[in-house]
Amino acid sequence: MQHLEINPEIKAFLNEKVDQYNRQSFIEPDPISIPHRFSLKEDIEIAGFLAATIAWGNRKIIVQNGHKMLDFLGESPYDFVLSHKPKDLLRLNPFVHRTFNGTDFSYFIKGLQHIYTQHGGMEAIFVKQAATHGLQGAIGKFKEVFFEIAHPSRTQKHISDPGKGSAAKRLNMMLRWYVRKDKRGVDFGIWNPRLSPAQLSIPLDVHSGNIARKLGLLNRKQNDAQAVNELDIVLRQLDPKDPVKYDFALFGLGIFEGF
Repeated sequence: MQHLEINPEIKAFLNEKVDQYNRQSFIEPDPISIPHRFSLKEDIEIAGFLAATIAWGNRKIIVQNGHKMLDFLGESPYDFVLSHKPKDLLRLNPFVHRTFNGTDFSYFIKGLQHIYTQHGGMEAIFVKQAATHGLQGAIGKFKEVFFEIAHPSRTQKHISDPGKGSAAKRLNMMLRWYVRKDKRGVDFGIWNPRLSPAQLSIPLDVHSGNIARKLGLLNRKQNDAQAVNELDIVLRQLDPKDPVKYDFALFGLGIFEGF
C-alpha cells in the first residue's frame, strides 16, 4: 500500500470543510433531500437509489426530478414497488431525466420488486457480497442481481460497475448515505453496523476529482475506478474509520467555493 506524507495543514483544512458542510443545511439543495422525505428504512433505500441513479447534470434539476420520481410513486415507494400492477407502471412513462426515461423507470421498479421479494432487499445483497468482494465488488454483484430478470438492454447503462473501470460515483454516494453514521443528521447510517464507514469509497466526480488533484491527494487524470482506489488510500490515511466524510469537503470546495 502506498503511503503519502500528507501535509498536516491540508488535513486540518479538510477537517474544517467537513465540519462546515456536513450539517443539516446541506440536505435541502442536495439529492439526499429525496430520501429524507421518508422514515421507513425501505422507503429511504428506494428513494435514495432512484435519486442517486439520476444524480448527474445540473444539481437543481436532479433534485426537482428526484422529487418528481417519488411523487409518481405516492407516499410509500416501498409499497408501490411491492404491490404495483402493470397498469400502474404506465403512469411513469412521461418521466425523463437526461437519458433516463419512463422505460428505465418502469424497469427499475420491477428490478427493485425482484430484489425485495427474492433477495431480502438491497442491504442484504450488499452485506453478503461485500463480505467476499468488498464494497466495490458488491456494486458489480448488485448490478448482476438487479438485471437478472428480463430487462431492456438500454437500462443497464444506468448502473455502473467498478469492475468495468467505472468510478461508480452515484452508487458510492448512495452507499455513503446508508452506511455513514454520525450525529450531524445528513447521512442515514441505516446499513450500519452491518457495513462499516471504513469500507466506503469516495463518490468521485469531476468536481471532487479536480479539488483532490489541486490539493495533491490524487495524481491520476481520469475519474475512474483506479482514481477512486488511489484517492481511497489517501483518505483512509487521513481517517481510517470514516474516510468518506471528506466527500463533504471535496464536494463543498468544488461546488460552493469554486476552489
